[in-house]
Amino acid sequence: MNLLENIHGVWNLIGRNKMRSFLTMLGIIIGIMSVIIVMSVGAGAQSLIINQVSSLGSNLVGVLPGKSDEKGPPASAFGVVITSLKSDDIQELLKEDPHFIAATGYVKGTDTVAWGDQKTDTTFVGVNADLPNVEDAAVEKGRFFSDDEDKGSDKVAVIGSQVAKDLFGDQDPLGQTIKIKKTTFSIIGVMKMRGTSGFQNQDNQIFVPLSTAQKLLLGIDYISFARLKVDNAANVNDSMDQAGTILRERHKIDRPEDDDFSVRSMAQGLDAITKITDALKFFLVAVASIALIVGGVGIMNIMLAAVQERTREIGLRKAVGAKNSHIVQQFLIETVMITFIGGLLGIILGVLVSYFVAKVAQGMGYSWDFVVPIPAILLGCFVSIGIGLIFGITPARHASKLDPIEALRYE
Repeated sequence: MNLLENIHGVWNLIGRNKMRSFLTMLGIIIGIMSVIIVMSVGAGAQSLIINQVSSLGSNLVGVLPGKSDEKGPPASAFGVVITSLKSDDIQELLKEDPHFIAATGYVKGTDTVAWGDQKTDTTFVGVNADLPNVEDAAVEKGRFFSDDEDKGSDKVAVIGSQVAKDLFGDQDPLGQTIKIKKTTFSIIGVMKMRGTSGFQNQDNQIFVPLSTAQKLLLGIDYISFARLKVDNAANVNDSMDQAGTILRERHKIDRPEDDDFSVRSMAQGLDAITKITDALKFFLVAVASIALIVGGVGIMNIMLAAVQERTREIGLRKAVGAKNSHIVQQFLIETVMITFIGGLLGIILGVLVSYFVAKVAQGMGYSWDFVVPIPAILLGCFVSIGIGLIFGITPARHASKLDPIEALRYE
Protein backbone atom coordinates (compact mmCIF):
# COMPACT_ATOMS: atom_id res chain seq x y z
CA MET A 1 0.00 0.00 0.00
CA ASN A 2 2.94 2.31 0.70
CA LEU A 3 3.91 2.14 -3.00
CA LEU A 4 0.39 3.11 -4.10
CA GLU A 5 0.34 5.96 -1.61
CA ASN A 6 3.65 7.21 -2.98
CA ILE A 7 2.35 7.06 -6.55
CA HIS A 8 -0.82 8.92 -5.55
CA GLY A 9 1.19 11.54 -3.70
CA VAL A 10 3.58 12.04 -6.60
CA TRP A 11 0.63 12.37 -9.00
CA ASN A 12 -0.85 15.14 -6.83
CA LEU A 13 2.56 16.83 -6.63
CA ILE A 14 2.89 16.81 -10.44
CA GLY A 15 -0.62 18.24 -10.70
CA ARG A 16 0.21 21.09 -8.30
CA ASN A 17 3.39 22.01 -10.20
CA LYS A 18 2.22 21.61 -13.79
CA MET A 19 4.63 24.07 -15.39
CA ARG A 20 7.72 22.79 -13.58
CA SER A 21 6.70 19.20 -14.26
CA PHE A 22 6.22 19.97 -17.96
CA LEU A 23 9.60 21.71 -18.21
CA THR A 24 11.15 18.72 -16.43
CA MET A 25 9.56 16.37 -18.98
CA LEU A 26 10.43 18.52 -22.00
CA GLY A 27 13.85 17.00 -22.65
CA ILE A 28 12.43 13.47 -22.51
CA ILE A 29 9.47 14.45 -24.73
CA ILE A 30 11.80 15.87 -27.38
CA GLY A 31 14.20 12.92 -27.16
CA ILE A 32 11.54 10.19 -27.40
CA MET A 33 9.68 12.12 -30.12
CA SER A 34 12.92 12.40 -32.14
CA VAL A 35 13.60 8.67 -31.88
CA ILE A 36 10.03 7.77 -32.93
CA ILE A 37 10.13 10.21 -35.87
CA VAL A 38 13.52 8.98 -37.07
CA MET A 39 12.50 5.31 -36.88
CA SER A 40 9.08 5.91 -38.45
CA VAL A 41 10.22 8.26 -41.20
CA GLY A 42 13.23 6.00 -41.83
CA ALA A 43 10.92 2.99 -42.22
CA GLY A 44 8.67 5.04 -44.51
CA ALA A 45 11.59 6.16 -46.68
CA GLN A 46 12.83 2.58 -46.82
CA SER A 47 9.38 1.39 -47.92
CA LEU A 48 9.33 4.11 -50.59
CA ILE A 49 12.60 2.92 -52.12
CA ILE A 50 11.71 -0.78 -51.84
CA ASN A 51 8.20 -0.26 -53.25
CA GLN A 52 9.56 1.65 -56.21
CA VAL A 53 12.29 -0.89 -56.97
CA SER A 54 9.86 -3.79 -56.51
CA SER A 55 7.37 -2.17 -58.88
CA LEU A 56 9.84 -2.70 -61.72
CA GLY A 57 9.42 -6.46 -61.36
CA SER A 58 11.34 -9.46 -60.03
CA ASN A 59 12.53 -10.55 -63.49
CA LEU A 60 14.84 -7.61 -64.16
CA VAL A 61 18.63 -7.73 -64.26
CA GLY A 62 20.68 -4.56 -63.91
CA VAL A 63 24.13 -4.02 -65.38
CA LEU A 64 26.30 -1.19 -64.06
CA PRO A 65 29.81 -0.12 -65.07
CA GLY A 66 32.51 -0.72 -62.47
CA LYS A 67 33.42 -3.58 -60.14
CA SER A 68 31.38 -4.34 -57.03
CA ASP A 69 31.62 -6.94 -54.29
CA GLU A 70 29.76 -8.11 -51.19
CA LYS A 71 30.68 -4.89 -49.38
CA GLY A 72 28.61 -2.64 -51.60
CA PRO A 73 27.62 -1.41 -55.06
CA PRO A 74 30.07 -0.09 -57.68
CA ALA A 75 31.22 3.52 -57.60
CA SER A 76 28.94 4.34 -60.54
CA ALA A 77 25.95 3.85 -58.23
CA PHE A 78 27.16 6.92 -56.29
CA GLY A 79 27.54 9.14 -59.35
CA VAL A 80 31.15 8.38 -60.26
CA VAL A 81 31.52 8.35 -64.08
CA ILE A 82 32.81 5.01 -65.38
CA THR A 83 32.95 4.53 -69.14
CA SER A 84 33.45 0.76 -69.42
CA LEU A 85 29.86 -0.15 -70.39
CA LYS A 86 28.72 0.35 -73.99
CA SER A 87 25.38 0.09 -75.74
CA ASP A 88 26.73 -2.73 -77.93
CA ASP A 89 27.41 -4.79 -74.79
CA ILE A 90 23.72 -4.78 -73.93
CA GLN A 91 22.63 -5.62 -77.47
CA GLU A 92 25.07 -8.55 -77.45
CA LEU A 93 23.54 -9.88 -74.22
CA LEU A 94 20.11 -9.63 -75.77
CA LYS A 95 21.29 -11.56 -78.82
CA GLU A 96 23.32 -14.28 -77.02
CA ASP A 97 20.99 -15.21 -74.14
CA PRO A 98 17.51 -16.36 -75.24
CA HIS A 99 16.11 -15.69 -71.76
CA PHE A 100 16.65 -11.94 -72.18
CA ILE A 101 13.54 -10.71 -73.97
CA ALA A 102 14.03 -6.93 -73.77
CA ALA A 103 16.83 -4.55 -72.83
CA THR A 104 17.68 -0.89 -72.72
CA GLY A 105 20.65 1.24 -71.82
CA TYR A 106 20.27 4.62 -70.09
CA VAL A 107 21.97 8.00 -70.23
CA LYS A 108 20.55 11.14 -68.66
CA GLY A 109 20.93 14.88 -68.70
CA THR A 110 19.03 18.02 -67.70
CA ASP A 111 18.14 21.05 -69.76
CA THR A 112 15.62 23.82 -70.26
CA VAL A 113 13.36 22.58 -73.06
CA ALA A 114 11.62 25.17 -75.24
CA TRP A 115 8.55 25.17 -77.49
CA GLY A 116 8.06 28.63 -78.92
CA ASP A 117 7.95 31.01 -75.97
CA GLN A 118 7.13 28.21 -73.50
CA LYS A 119 10.00 26.72 -71.48
CA THR A 120 10.35 24.11 -68.75
CA ASP A 121 13.26 22.52 -66.89
CA THR A 122 13.26 18.76 -67.34
CA THR A 123 15.34 15.59 -67.56
CA PHE A 124 16.00 14.02 -70.93
CA VAL A 125 16.70 10.29 -70.97
CA GLY A 126 18.40 8.42 -73.79
CA VAL A 127 16.99 4.88 -74.00
CA ASN A 128 16.56 2.06 -76.48
CA ALA A 129 13.28 1.30 -78.22
CA ASP A 130 12.66 -1.58 -75.77
CA LEU A 131 12.03 0.76 -72.81
CA PRO A 132 8.21 0.25 -72.74
CA ASN A 133 8.72 -3.53 -72.53
CA VAL A 134 11.47 -3.34 -69.91
CA GLU A 135 9.67 -0.93 -67.56
CA ASP A 136 6.10 -1.95 -68.46
CA ALA A 137 5.47 1.67 -69.43
CA ALA A 138 2.70 2.69 -71.83
CA VAL A 139 2.26 5.47 -74.38
CA GLU A 140 -1.00 7.39 -74.02
CA LYS A 141 -0.86 9.31 -77.31
CA GLY A 142 1.10 8.60 -80.47
CA ARG A 143 3.84 5.96 -80.26
CA PHE A 144 7.29 5.18 -78.90
CA PHE A 145 10.24 5.41 -81.27
CA SER A 146 11.30 2.32 -83.20
CA ASP A 147 14.54 0.35 -83.22
CA ASP A 148 15.39 1.81 -86.64
CA GLU A 149 14.90 5.36 -85.31
CA ASP A 150 17.17 4.51 -82.39
CA LYS A 151 19.92 3.08 -84.60
CA GLY A 152 19.56 5.99 -87.04
CA SER A 153 19.99 8.62 -84.29
CA ASP A 154 16.68 10.20 -85.34
CA LYS A 155 15.66 13.43 -83.63
CA VAL A 156 12.35 12.23 -82.21
CA ALA A 157 11.05 12.49 -78.66
CA VAL A 158 8.39 10.96 -76.42
CA ILE A 159 7.45 13.32 -73.59
CA GLY A 160 6.05 12.71 -70.13
CA SER A 161 2.54 13.85 -69.22
CA GLN A 162 3.83 16.65 -66.96
CA VAL A 163 6.09 18.00 -69.74
CA ALA A 164 3.12 17.95 -72.13
CA LYS A 165 1.04 19.92 -69.63
CA ASP A 166 3.79 22.46 -68.82
CA LEU A 167 4.69 23.17 -72.46
CA PHE A 168 1.47 22.69 -74.39
CA GLY A 169 -1.38 23.04 -71.91
CA ASP A 170 -4.55 21.88 -73.66
CA GLN A 171 -2.94 21.76 -77.10
CA ASP A 172 -2.02 18.48 -78.81
CA PRO A 173 1.80 18.06 -78.63
CA LEU A 174 2.00 15.39 -81.35
CA GLY A 175 3.87 16.67 -84.38
CA GLN A 176 5.17 19.73 -82.55
CA THR A 177 8.89 20.45 -82.34
CA ILE A 178 10.89 21.25 -79.21
CA LYS A 179 14.49 22.27 -78.63
CA ILE A 180 16.83 20.36 -76.31
CA LYS A 181 20.35 21.80 -76.11
CA LYS A 182 19.74 23.69 -79.36
CA THR A 183 18.76 20.48 -81.18
CA THR A 184 15.25 20.30 -82.61
CA PHE A 185 13.19 17.20 -81.85
CA SER A 186 9.81 16.15 -83.24
CA ILE A 187 7.32 14.86 -80.67
CA ILE A 188 5.89 11.48 -81.66
CA GLY A 189 4.31 10.37 -78.39
CA VAL A 190 3.16 11.21 -74.85
CA MET A 191 3.66 8.71 -72.03
CA LYS A 192 0.89 7.70 -69.65
CA MET A 193 1.06 9.23 -66.19
CA ARG A 194 3.52 7.21 -64.09
CA GLY A 195 3.96 9.24 -60.91
CA THR A 196 7.14 9.44 -58.84
CA SER A 197 9.70 6.64 -58.74
CA GLY A 198 13.22 6.63 -57.32
CA PHE A 199 12.76 10.26 -56.15
CA GLN A 200 12.31 11.18 -59.82
CA ASN A 201 9.05 12.49 -61.27
CA GLN A 202 8.63 10.06 -64.15
CA ASP A 203 6.14 12.39 -65.82
CA ASN A 204 8.67 15.21 -66.04
CA GLN A 205 11.00 13.37 -68.43
CA ILE A 206 11.61 13.34 -72.17
CA PHE A 207 12.70 10.09 -73.81
CA VAL A 208 14.91 10.25 -76.90
CA PRO A 209 16.78 7.52 -78.79
CA LEU A 210 19.90 6.42 -76.92
CA SER A 211 22.26 7.00 -79.86
CA THR A 212 20.79 10.48 -80.38
CA ALA A 213 21.34 11.41 -76.73
CA GLN A 214 24.90 10.11 -76.83
CA LYS A 215 25.97 11.80 -80.06
CA LEU A 216 23.96 15.03 -80.21
CA LEU A 217 23.15 15.92 -76.59
CA LEU A 218 25.90 14.53 -74.36
CA GLY A 219 28.88 13.79 -76.64
CA ILE A 220 29.64 10.38 -75.06
CA ASP A 221 29.98 6.81 -76.29
CA TYR A 222 29.11 4.91 -73.09
CA ILE A 223 25.96 4.23 -71.06
CA SER A 224 25.32 4.90 -67.38
CA PHE A 225 23.56 1.59 -66.70
CA ALA A 226 21.24 -0.93 -68.33
CA ARG A 227 18.23 -3.06 -67.49
CA LEU A 228 17.41 -6.40 -69.10
CA LYS A 229 14.12 -8.25 -68.76
CA VAL A 230 14.20 -12.03 -68.27
CA ASP A 231 11.39 -14.22 -69.62
CA ASN A 232 10.87 -15.88 -66.23
CA ALA A 233 12.05 -15.02 -62.71
CA ALA A 234 13.29 -18.61 -62.34
CA ASN A 235 15.87 -17.96 -65.08
CA VAL A 236 17.33 -14.80 -63.53
CA ASN A 237 20.35 -16.44 -61.86
CA ASP A 238 21.32 -18.40 -64.97
CA SER A 239 21.00 -15.28 -67.12
CA MET A 240 23.16 -13.29 -64.69
CA ASP A 241 25.91 -15.92 -64.93
CA GLN A 242 25.62 -15.94 -68.69
CA ALA A 243 25.77 -12.13 -68.81
CA GLY A 244 28.99 -12.14 -66.77
CA THR A 245 30.58 -14.66 -69.12
CA ILE A 246 29.60 -12.71 -72.25
CA LEU A 247 30.78 -9.36 -70.90
CA ARG A 248 34.14 -10.78 -69.78
CA GLU A 249 34.67 -12.16 -73.25
CA ARG A 250 33.79 -8.81 -74.86
CA HIS A 251 35.96 -6.82 -72.43
CA LYS A 252 38.85 -9.35 -72.66
CA ILE A 253 38.77 -10.13 -68.94
CA ASP A 254 40.18 -13.47 -67.77
CA ARG A 255 39.20 -13.48 -64.09
CA PRO A 256 35.93 -12.46 -62.40
CA GLU A 257 37.85 -10.45 -59.80
CA ASP A 258 39.03 -8.16 -62.62
CA ASP A 259 35.51 -7.35 -63.85
CA ASP A 260 34.85 -3.77 -64.93
CA PHE A 261 31.10 -4.26 -64.67
CA SER A 262 28.50 -5.45 -62.15
CA VAL A 263 25.49 -7.64 -62.83
CA ARG A 264 22.77 -7.56 -60.18
CA SER A 265 19.25 -8.92 -59.92
CA MET A 266 16.38 -6.93 -58.48
CA ALA A 267 16.39 -9.16 -55.37
CA GLN A 268 20.08 -8.38 -54.76
CA GLY A 269 19.39 -4.71 -55.30
CA LEU A 270 16.59 -4.78 -52.73
CA ASP A 271 18.84 -6.56 -50.23
CA ALA A 272 21.62 -3.99 -50.69
CA ILE A 273 19.18 -1.09 -50.40
CA THR A 274 17.69 -2.57 -47.22
CA LYS A 275 21.12 -2.94 -45.60
CA ILE A 276 22.14 0.60 -46.49
CA THR A 277 18.89 2.18 -45.29
CA ASP A 278 18.92 0.09 -42.08
CA ALA A 279 22.44 1.29 -41.27
CA LEU A 280 21.47 4.90 -41.97
CA LYS A 281 18.28 4.59 -39.93
CA PHE A 282 20.03 3.25 -36.83
CA PHE A 283 22.77 5.86 -37.13
CA LEU A 284 20.13 8.59 -37.08
CA VAL A 285 18.45 6.92 -34.08
CA ALA A 286 21.79 7.01 -32.25
CA VAL A 287 22.13 10.73 -33.02
CA ALA A 288 18.55 11.42 -31.89
CA SER A 289 19.20 9.49 -28.66
CA ILE A 290 21.67 12.18 -27.58
CA ALA A 291 18.62 14.31 -26.80
CA LEU A 292 17.53 11.63 -24.30
CA ILE A 293 20.83 11.88 -22.42
CA VAL A 294 20.55 15.67 -22.34
CA GLY A 295 16.98 15.35 -21.09
CA GLY A 296 18.08 12.88 -18.40
CA VAL A 297 20.77 15.24 -17.13
CA GLY A 298 18.19 18.05 -17.05
CA ILE A 299 15.83 15.91 -14.99
CA MET A 300 18.58 15.04 -12.53
CA ASN A 301 19.44 18.73 -12.03
CA ILE A 302 15.80 19.69 -11.51
CA MET A 303 15.26 16.83 -9.03
CA LEU A 304 18.36 17.88 -7.09
CA ALA A 305 16.86 21.36 -6.88
CA ALA A 306 13.58 19.78 -5.74
CA VAL A 307 15.44 18.03 -2.92
CA GLN A 308 16.73 21.42 -1.72
CA GLU A 309 13.25 22.92 -1.89
CA ARG A 310 11.71 20.05 0.08
CA THR A 311 14.41 19.67 2.73
CA ARG A 312 12.00 20.42 5.58
CA GLU A 313 9.45 17.96 4.21
CA ILE A 314 12.14 15.25 4.06
CA GLY A 315 13.26 16.05 7.61
CA LEU A 316 9.66 15.86 8.86
CA ARG A 317 9.09 12.47 7.20
CA LYS A 318 12.29 11.09 8.70
CA ALA A 319 11.41 12.52 12.09
CA VAL A 320 8.13 10.58 12.12
CA GLY A 321 9.79 7.30 11.22
CA ALA A 322 10.42 7.26 7.47
CA LYS A 323 13.46 5.17 6.57
CA ASN A 324 16.11 6.08 4.03
CA SER A 325 14.65 3.46 1.67
CA HIS A 326 11.26 5.21 1.85
CA ILE A 327 12.79 8.54 0.86
CA VAL A 328 14.72 6.91 -2.00
CA GLN A 329 11.52 5.19 -3.15
CA GLN A 330 9.57 8.46 -3.05
CA PHE A 331 12.00 10.39 -5.26
CA LEU A 332 12.61 7.49 -7.61
CA ILE A 333 8.87 7.06 -8.16
CA GLU A 334 8.54 10.79 -8.80
CA THR A 335 11.37 10.79 -11.36
CA VAL A 336 10.15 7.62 -13.11
CA MET A 337 6.58 8.94 -13.32
CA ILE A 338 7.75 12.23 -14.79
CA THR A 339 9.95 10.51 -17.38
CA PHE A 340 7.30 7.90 -18.21
CA ILE A 341 4.63 10.54 -18.79
CA GLY A 342 7.14 12.51 -20.86
CA GLY A 343 7.88 9.34 -22.82
CA LEU A 344 4.19 8.75 -23.54
CA LEU A 345 3.77 12.35 -24.72
CA GLY A 346 6.90 11.98 -26.88
CA ILE A 347 5.51 8.78 -28.45
CA ILE A 348 2.16 10.43 -29.21
CA LEU A 349 3.78 13.52 -30.75
CA GLY A 350 6.26 11.40 -32.69
CA VAL A 351 3.47 9.27 -34.17
CA LEU A 352 1.46 12.38 -35.13
CA VAL A 353 4.45 14.04 -36.83
CA SER A 354 5.31 10.79 -38.64
CA TYR A 355 1.70 10.47 -39.83
CA PHE A 356 1.81 14.04 -41.13
CA VAL A 357 5.08 13.38 -43.00
CA ALA A 358 3.63 10.21 -44.55
CA LYS A 359 0.48 12.02 -45.70
CA VAL A 360 2.49 14.87 -47.23
CA ALA A 361 4.73 12.37 -49.06
CA GLN A 362 1.69 10.42 -50.29
CA GLY A 363 0.09 13.67 -51.42
CA MET A 364 3.19 14.38 -53.51
CA GLY A 365 2.75 11.05 -55.30
CA TYR A 366 5.33 8.99 -53.43
CA SER A 367 4.63 5.36 -52.51
CA TRP A 368 5.33 6.09 -48.83
CA ASP A 369 3.99 3.75 -46.14
CA PHE A 370 3.01 5.11 -42.73
CA VAL A 371 4.97 2.82 -40.42
CA VAL A 372 5.45 3.12 -36.68
CA PRO A 373 7.60 0.13 -35.66
CA ILE A 374 6.36 -1.55 -32.47
CA PRO A 375 9.98 -1.77 -31.20
CA ALA A 376 10.11 2.04 -31.41
CA ILE A 377 7.12 2.38 -29.08
CA LEU A 378 8.44 -0.25 -26.66
CA LEU A 379 11.86 1.39 -26.79
CA GLY A 380 10.29 4.75 -25.97
CA CYS A 381 8.48 3.34 -22.93
CA PHE A 382 11.41 1.38 -21.50
CA VAL A 383 13.99 4.06 -22.24
CA SER A 384 11.93 6.73 -20.47
CA ILE A 385 11.57 4.48 -17.41
CA GLY A 386 15.27 3.62 -17.54
CA ILE A 387 16.25 7.28 -17.71
CA GLY A 388 14.06 7.96 -14.69
CA LEU A 389 15.81 5.24 -12.70
CA ILE A 390 19.34 6.13 -13.83
CA PHE A 391 19.13 9.89 -13.45
CA GLY A 392 16.78 9.77 -10.45
CA ILE A 393 19.00 7.68 -8.20
CA THR A 394 21.44 10.53 -7.40
CA PRO A 395 18.76 13.00 -6.17
CA ALA A 396 16.98 10.16 -4.32
CA ARG A 397 20.11 9.07 -2.46
CA HIS A 398 21.01 12.69 -1.73
CA ALA A 399 17.56 13.20 -0.18
CA SER A 400 17.78 10.00 1.88
CA LYS A 401 21.09 11.03 3.48
CA LEU A 402 19.77 14.32 4.88
CA ASP A 403 19.99 14.54 8.66
CA PRO A 404 16.41 14.95 9.99
CA ILE A 405 17.37 17.51 12.64
CA GLU A 406 19.36 19.66 10.21
CA ALA A 407 16.60 19.28 7.66
CA LEU A 408 13.94 20.54 10.08
CA ARG A 409 16.11 23.60 10.80
CA TYR A 410 16.53 24.32 7.03
CA GLU A 411 14.97 27.56 5.79
